[in-house]
Amino acid sequence: MSYLALQSGVFASPGAAELFLLARLLFGGVLVFMGLNHFTNLENMAGYAGMKGVPAPRLAVAFTGGLLVLGGLSVVVGAYVVVGAGALALFLLASAVGMHDFWTVEDPGEQQTEMTQFLKNVTLAGAAVGLLALGGVPWPYALGAGLF
Repeated sequence: MSYLALQSGVFASPGAAELFLLARLLFGGVLVFMGLNHFTNLENMAGYAGMKGVPAPRLAVAFTGGLLVLGGLSVVVGAYVVVGAGALALFLLASAVGMHDFWTVEDPGEQQTEMTQFLKNVTLAGAAVGLLALGGVPWPYALGAGLF
């Protein structure tokens, strides 16, 4: 789609394209950082995942770290955004419920930590769903490659 078509669509307001790019950089950048943390803190995260009953926790942590890095980069550069944002939304919702089940924790301090992590993941999943909704619209300042 041409730049003129973008001007008359979703990003037609002055500064909207630049604000959307900033949002993508912030959102995707945080997810890339979170994914890299899966690798730099692999043993501790695998221990936590194992405690939560995740099978093959080391492999699961490495896989989800890769998912976060690739999904975050897809949002930042605007390539394969339907796949990236969709995978992020599914993972974030699943990990919110499966890993941060604060309603089962008795210790008040641990319960608060788990609730914070649960709410963070749900909020990030909501943002990923919002980006997924825009997956069929050409994004400004994006590579524009994708399956759909």
